[in-house]
Amino acid sequence: MRSNPSQTGLAKPASIRPERRFLCLYLPYWATQYLKRVDPGLKAPLALYEKIKGGLRLVALDQQAQAAGLRLGQALADARALLPGLTVLEQDTGFLASAFAEFADWHSNASPLVGVLQDKAPFGDLVLDITGVAHLFGGEAAMLRMVLGRLRALGYSVAGAIAPTIGAAWAQSHFGSSGIIGSEQLSDALDKLPVAALRLDEKQVSLLTQMGLTRIGALRTRPRKPMLARFGASLILRIDQAYGQIEERMTPRLPPADHFVERKFFEPISTLEDVLLTMEGLAQDLSQLLEAEGLGGQGFHLFLYRVDHKVMTLSLNAARLTRDAGHIASLFRHRAQRLEQENYDPGFGIDLVRLAAASLDRLEPGQAGVFETDNGAKDIEQLTDRLASRLGPLSVLKTELVASHIPERAARLVPALIQQAQIAPAGEGDRDRPLRLLPQPEPVAISAEVPDGLPAAMIWRRQRYRLVKAAGSERISAEWWRSGERLKLVPAERPTPPAPGEAPKPLPYTPDLPLFDPMTGMRDYYIVEDGEGHRFWVFRLGLYGGAVHPVWYLHGVFP
Repeated sequence: MRSNPSQTGLAKPASIRPERRFLCLYLPYWATQYLKRVDPGLKAPLALYEKIKGGLRLVALDQQAQAAGLRLGQALADARALLPGLTVLEQDTGFLASAFAEFADWHSNASPLVGVLQDKAPFGDLVLDITGVAHLFGGEAAMLRMVLGRLRALGYSVAGAIAPTIGAAWAQSHFGSSGIIGSEQLSDALDKLPVAALRLDEKQVSLLTQMGLTRIGALRTRPRKPMLARFGASLILRIDQAYGQIEERMTPRLPPADHFVERKFFEPISTLEDVLLTMEGLAQDLSQLLEAEGLGGQGFHLFLYRVDHKVMTLSLNAARLTRDAGHIASLFRHRAQRLEQENYDPGFGIDLVRLAAASLDRLEPGQAGVFETDNGAKDIEQLTDRLASRLGPLSVLKTELVASHIPERAARLVPALIQQAQIAPAGEGDRDRPLRLLPQPEPVAISAEVPDGLPAAMIWRRQRYRLVKAAGSERISAEWWRSGERLKLVPAERPTPPAPGEAPKPLPYTPDLPLFDPMTGMRDYYIVEDGEGHRFWVFRLGLYGGAVHPVWYLHGVFP
């Protein structure tokens, strides 16, 4: 088991803040070497082409094609004339990008933070944030040897470098030799590299070369203002990023894990039941790790590393903070049932399983009192978690109250896993309201002894109800802020220019839109009951004696 201790929310002083360390991997022939692994029948030399600006041009080469004198961007016809035995394929960029993303995810078994750099090529450059991780492999040198060694064993040509900045690690891996750059060596290591190592575009590199600035050291000592005016802000930004003056942030592909535990296998496993048994053991380990630090998590991620360098990920969220190993394991078991029915494919086996917790916060241990009664809230939340993990988070909904006087607007359905502060409807704390509202208020015929008196009879859906009891009314006015009307002032007439030496006159304004009518949409609600004990919630829209005759509606039914 390996765990990654994380921060517990307390900020560290800047003086003891750990220095960032990045590992960049450069795979110049990844596309062609990957295709050869997928299809061993492909023969070298191999080149990939794309249609660029109306012509077919080379976009990827293998080592043999490059050694024969071919170059990227060369016309396909010229390449075939120069090398008649060349094997060519049209590049499927979408397929290769997806494959490289999976290839990048597989490297998260070395570091939980892995990103793809696409500054100079769509695939071929990886960056790993190894801050606080290298000691798990015996140090940075041992970690670099391990990462490079396993890639070369798979048949990939690769170079790598470790440095305190992404720019320096990228530059060293592409234009230097594989190695490690310390903070005190950063300036000396970068100064001797060519300017192309700053990830500049071809036009910038060409202009700098014409000026005789071929090394980064010579470029760094030049005055900044003329360089900024001629080459743009991107040049200054790349220099500052490489030397650590400006922080360059990477974008991890997988969700960062604050705490994780993992288990490696000498012999790969393949069945889903073996994976779930391993996950249950890891859930116990993760629970102990979180309990030791007084933490709980809401997000949990299960990573399955296949021996064919792909990663399967299962992620889920809990309704509240938890570190209950049994509950975490049950959530993944329910999610795994969906996975088994959809696309569970272990490939040639799984050699590493990792369980990670995210969205951490303080969770103090709880102890039930002697006279305390269980209200069932915890059981309901755990049931919600299990249903959401099996059916999907958007399939389990709950009612959330909304601050509105209008009954149909006073509640809405939201995903049950969303934590929202519950609020009482505006001014309705102790009023008697039905639990069931009709999807739309339905018109009914109401008769009363006097126009404004209590309802005495009702006809609903062609059935007559004799009302024996009634209570009300409860008046609910329209919400003026939802009327969509606002006071808009426009000049009533074109102003005349003032005479010389005369002060300008104030402009007369008149309302352009009518004022909001508070009587529009006013409702009077009544609770009525018939002779058989059925209770209804009805309302009258409008007032007797107004411009529009009032209309009665049935809005809800009491149980």
